[in-house]
Amino acid sequence: MDPNSDSAMPTAGPGLSDMGMNMSNYTVASDFLAALLDDDDLQPLDWAITGAFWYGILVVIFIATFTNFTTWATLKTRTRAAAAKHPRPAQASNLFSSAIAAVTTVAREISYPQISPGRSRSFRVPPFGIILLVLAYLGFVLGLEFVNVDYEGAQYWEARGLRAGWLTVAQFPLLILLAGKNNLIGLFVGVSYERLQVLHRWIARVILLTATLHGAYQAYGWNEYGLLQIEISTDSCIPTGFATWMLLLWLIASSTAVFRNLSYEFFVIQHVISFVGFLVAVFYHIPSNALNARIFIWLGISFFLLDRLLRYARSGYNNSRPSKATLIGLPGDVTKVVIRSQRIKSWKPAQHVFLCIPRFGIGQSHPATIASVPSSHDNDLVFFLQAHKGFTRRIREAAVTLRTENVLTKEKSEITELPAEQFVALIDGPYGASYSDFAAFDTAVLIAGSTGVTFTLPILLDIAHRASSQKLPIRSIVFVWMIKNTDCTTWIVNELQKAAESLSEVGIEIAVRIYVTCDPSFTESSEDTRKCGCDCDVRLGPCCCETGLEEEEEEEDAITAAPSPQPSQLPNHKPDVSSLKSDAIPPSLPSESKAKGSTTLTLRPLSRSPSQTLKSRLHAFATLHSGRPDVKALLWNVLDQAQGETGVAVCGPAALNNAVRNTVAGVSDQRGASKGTGAQGVYLHCEGYYW
Repeated sequence: MDPNSDSAMPTAGPGLSDMGMNMSNYTVASDFLAALLDDDDLQPLDWAITGAFWYGILVVIFIATFTNFTTWATLKTRTRAAAAKHPRPAQASNLFSSAIAAVTTVAREISYPQISPGRSRSFRVPPFGIILLVLAYLGFVLGLEFVNVDYEGAQYWEARGLRAGWLTVAQFPLLILLAGKNNLIGLFVGVSYERLQVLHRWIARVILLTATLHGAYQAYGWNEYGLLQIEISTDSCIPTGFATWMLLLWLIASSTAVFRNLSYEFFVIQHVISFVGFLVAVFYHIPSNALNARIFIWLGISFFLLDRLLRYARSGYNNSRPSKATLIGLPGDVTKVVIRSQRIKSWKPAQHVFLCIPRFGIGQSHPATIASVPSSHDNDLVFFLQAHKGFTRRIREAAVTLRTENVLTKEKSEITELPAEQFVALIDGPYGASYSDFAAFDTAVLIAGSTGVTFTLPILLDIAHRASSQKLPIRSIVFVWMIKNTDCTTWIVNELQKAAESLSEVGIEIAVRIYVTCDPSFTESSEDTRKCGCDCDVRLGPCCCETGLEEEEEEEDAITAAPSPQPSQLPNHKPDVSSLKSDAIPPSLPSESKAKGSTTLTLRPLSRSPSQTLKSRLHAFATLHSGRPDVKALLWNVLDQAQGETGVAVCGPAALNNAVRNTVAGVSDQRGASKGTGAQGVYLHCEGYYW
């Protein structure tokens, strides 16, 4: 057969070769390209490889699910042991449980540490556990890319490119599963959606890698035979593939912290639009002879639509009777939002919602942690929002303006009733709270910086409520809170006092330690931490917490708290506004009353009784410190006294979380908890959106 004739038709397969062909002849070159692109022999193996990928993913999910179930069962066993009055319910009681505890401790010491590359909000390194998981995933995908793909002949590069393409689409359902707020994977493995976001982003990057390999391998193979220009000019897969790759690149680049921090609203809108464009491009890119690859795309779309359907159904139910929000300005540029929901009556401690108050931003929903529990605050949802820009700044300004104008228009000596203006609030949620039950540990250490207390406070309130009606394994609690100035304690002074009293009554040791930094940084421990009061070492500088308290006592025109009625005296008690205070109003703890049709605040003349001062109230249940805590010394002391496993929770700035991670891992290793020394293990939960 004449290789220069149009009838020379090469056959696809391992023996495909351009030997003896005149590739300068357009017809011959086109026929050779058609044979090169014929993947009928390659598809069965590539399809099997995608099956192997999902088998591997399902195995990992099964292992994580089993681990989650085992952890849940262990904590439940401790609770039952405590109810049976076992002396040390949170301690391993036999050889098997001791072995499990040792393995768990080793895994924790490896996975907890985290490198902190400075204070940049735009670049952060995940914890070692996440890094190892991502590397294992990358190795698994690359292993599937190169296994059993030594295809001889001209299709050598084509086979590798097609394999990469199949792996790219095979990962798509997993990418979507990890993105949903109603997360099916999270439901099984016991991890909430926001903690899976880091895996969602890294899997997207692996998909970009395999998509790049897909295009690069094929382009190299075509160019090797001088067929690249013919392929570009004749095959629609090239422009659609390039469009798909560019949209994927944009989705990943625009999801980095740099873009998210610039404008979260813009990020969400463009992400959804770009995602839809990406789907359209993928559908057009998949060739007609590989339509079964679209199964993965349809699966991903199904998971996405299911998540949206569940979200819309929940939001529709929650907001079928819109909630009312009361805004209260607090010190530290914080706004307290109190919401009486007609639909949301139960939630887990420290869950969060997406909050929308249309008056301050139509269509804008912002994450907010619920600082209350169903048993507190008369079943109201309470939030503390730090003012930054946009939505949080607008509600802060509204809260301060409303309160300040009303107070300043009245004589300071008269009793003034101020209607608490309310705003319509729309809620999506609640979500989150995937930590282990801290009541099932021997000791709990709850560490928070500033508004991070919205995570640790509800955990404390929940334990206090449950302990009042049942025997719990927990024996001791250390509550650590870092704030910039003493005025910030008015946010939750009532809640802390009530919880401390309730826990003390049932015999649970409670230590509330408040560290006043006088500085926006909460991240570095200090060896010269000074206890507030007469022990302050003023030679090292002014004691900011003592100064703040003295200023409060000396303020002549301050509006202080009237004697607060007991809950039993307030059967119709409505939104908890006991911490009302704006930057323009001196420190106060106003009493509350209920008037028909509106919630009112009664501000009374100055009372000089020492028992009513904030300082006296705090010293009744807490110790105040000036400076930052030495987390290592604190944990070491707690673990020395522990009679079982200790649980540590931290929520605050990213650098604080990193420091606690590294400290917990280091202290656990130094104490030899996994080496048979008798030292007890440490569980850690870090809350934050920093990856």
